[in-house]
Amino acid sequence: MNGTISAGKLFGIPFYINPSWFLVLGLVTWSYSSGLAAQFPQLGGGLAVVLGLMTAVLLFSSVVAHELGHSFVAIRQGIDVKSITLFIFGGLASLDKEPKTPSAAFWVAIAGPLVSLILFGTFTAIGFGTAASGPFGAILGVLASVNLALALFNLIPGLPLDGGNILKAIVWKVTNNPYKGVVFASRVGQIFGWVAISSGLLPLVLFGSFENFWNLLIGFFLLQNAGNAAQFARVQEKLTGLTVADAVTPDSPVVPVNMSLREFADEQILSGQNWSRFLVTDDNGQLVGAISVENLRTVPTTSWPDIKVTEVMRPIEMSTTVQSDKPLLDAVQLLEQQKLSALAVIRDNGVLVGILEKTAIIDLIQKRATVEANPA
Repeated sequence: MNGTISAGKLFGIPFYINPSWFLVLGLVTWSYSSGLAAQFPQLGGGLAVVLGLMTAVLLFSSVVAHELGHSFVAIRQGIDVKSITLFIFGGLASLDKEPKTPSAAFWVAIAGPLVSLILFGTFTAIGFGTAASGPFGAILGVLASVNLALALFNLIPGLPLDGGNILKAIVWKVTNNPYKGVVFASRVGQIFGWVAISSGLLPLVLFGSFENFWNLLIGFFLLQNAGNAAQFARVQEKLTGLTVADAVTPDSPVVPVNMSLREFADEQILSGQNWSRFLVTDDNGQLVGAISVENLRTVPTTSWPDIKVTEVMRPIEMSTTVQSDKPLLDAVQLLEQQKLSALAVIRDNGVLVGILEKTAIIDLIQKRATVEANPA
């Protein structure tokens, strides 16, 4: 999964670790072990490293708990959680779909920061309740302060942070338009991104200091993801109300099942058609398979007049088909999830309508944008 390492499942949710996480784990372990060794010389180097590693693992466990907060609320709303991933900037819970209402989106977004605040209160209470001191007290203090920072940082009102999703839900509620919420929260996220980049660049340029270098990385992260979210929201808005049938490619590559390979080659390939793969239908127009130029090459040309398309075609996987009355947005998500360039479009009874290509969807979006820009 995009270079990540599978680490099993958490409460039935696939759990992944990005290789960049191990770098951060090492840096956090080194930082806290050095701090403990300096603060408590009696620990010794080996024990300080062990305690530093334990602190780092507990910190990342807090990040996982934060993401589980989002996940559990989403699951209660009937939304599947595809995965939880730890990476260089923290964690990410990937949801199968967006919440259906602004209030649902609000509670999914705020659940993570609430978990972090609860952990902050828990670690603080343990510290006070046990009058913890020494290394144990120091570790409790770190865990409490980091969870507080995690909650406050994520409440910054700009996408892709939780605060941005909260802002998106609020704007969605006010405007009754989820896409306006995304665009507005994305713009705020980009503003915070530029602020973070500036706070990292200025000390570097003026004083040659790398003290705020982490701000620079966070700024680029915010800027890129906020921009992507806004762009995708605009695409979603333009596709709203459209069905798959609206974007079916005219003159889709379709051949009848009883056509001979000779006829197929003459009429579809040698005639100048640019398609490399054709959908096959039976006498009732139902989709029964697909044939490609590569399939044709497996048969000697002398046998082409005597062999039918049905004898060399390949079956169609249902995951590569979509019903014509489905929202076009659902088809776009299916194309992305399956990493496909096209889908076969069928009706409820299995009758083939045609082919849906990514390029046709892009053309449709551009045409709608042109019409909106020039309504006359």
